[in-house]
Amino acid sequence: MQDTDNMKNIRRSSWRKWALRYQSSLQANGRLQFPQLALRRRLGQLSCMSRPALKLRSWPLTILYYLLPFGALKPLTRVGWRPMSRVSLYKSVPTRLLSRAWGRLNQVELPTWLRKPVYSLYIWTFGVNMKEAAVEDLHHYRNLSEFFRRKLKPQSRPVCCYHSVISPSDGKILNFGQVKNCEVEQVKGVTYSLESFLGPCTSTEDMQFSQTSSCNSFQNQLVTKEGNELYHCVIYLAPGDYHCFHSPTDWRVSHRRHFPGSLMSVNPGVARWIKELFCHNERVVLTGDWKHGFFSLTAVGATNVGSIRVYFDRDLRTNSPSYSKGSYNDFSFITNNNKEGIPMRKGEHLGEFNLGSTIVLIFEAPKDFNFHLKPGQKIRFGEALGSL
Repeated sequence: MQDTDNMKNIRRSSWRKWALRYQSSLQANGRLQFPQLALRRRLGQLSCMSRPALKLRSWPLTILYYLLPFGALKPLTRVGWRPMSRVSLYKSVPTRLLSRAWGRLNQVELPTWLRKPVYSLYIWTFGVNMKEAAVEDLHHYRNLSEFFRRKLKPQSRPVCCYHSVISPSDGKILNFGQVKNCEVEQVKGVTYSLESFLGPCTSTEDMQFSQTSSCNSFQNQLVTKEGNELYHCVIYLAPGDYHCFHSPTDWRVSHRRHFPGSLMSVNPGVARWIKELFCHNERVVLTGDWKHGFFSLTAVGATNVGSIRVYFDRDLRTNSPSYSKGSYNDFSFITNNNKEGIPMRKGEHLGEFNLGSTIVLIFEAPKDFNFHLKPGQKIRFGEALGSL
């Protein structure tokens, strides 16, 4: 008992000493001062932790650092603590796990009496035009997933016959134009690498070409005909848009490349914030050729849009629980029995998202190809993108 009392007395005396030092610092400076020695020791302990554990411990403080007014946590930075950047904080959010949970929730069948109020709230929030839907009765859709993937009346989206490339989906034009210096703009002023986005060339012809002409860029390898240029167009699908995408022209799909990855938001505001966002996110790249040479359509996943479906590709599985960072898998549609690949007609159904996301077109065309677009304009499936 005597030893226990001694220990208590020692603790009380050390606490009194610490309190006196703390009080004297307040009186001397007239403002809040953190006990720097204790904080430095604590930060030293944190620095010895593994990176995942350190991120987990840093999250609450970092969030408070950005949310609290008047720089309440700024004194911490004087003793060595540094908050994660907003980009790092956002990247550390488990968006794939959240997207899978959202997908499970979307597939839960709603009671008939609950369907109309839930869907009406969504329609009001995102401005959905249900008069264009093939089935306008809200009670018809058993769950949110069916409502997101609703089909349209055939006459609501006439396909333009006078232009060579049409919009594959409803959405907003984020960027378009000619590809320069092997870089593509995701939004105005923010670019990403063409090779990082599409992945390396793997065909025999491209391998031989790159060995004999090492000075040529990846961009030049994609251009198959002399005098042609490479063009791009980025279309953002908002949550209220029609979520299916179609073939933008007559072409043949010969190859699919699937990049597992993050599922960060592709909202234009976030796209301005995170460099090479499209290269980080999960995406499905369909490549082939049309009458003017190389043609590709890429469906980019986003938060709550882990499910990307391509109708003719039954082997495609997106948003799997685990993946290796930077990995991808290839699948060829050209076989001994099928030398042509998958022929697609302009306007034909190609695939669908669960919710909204982004479509990126990268294709080869003659120099006199012209886009009939304005940056930021709304566009609907079937309307003209450009022509010769």
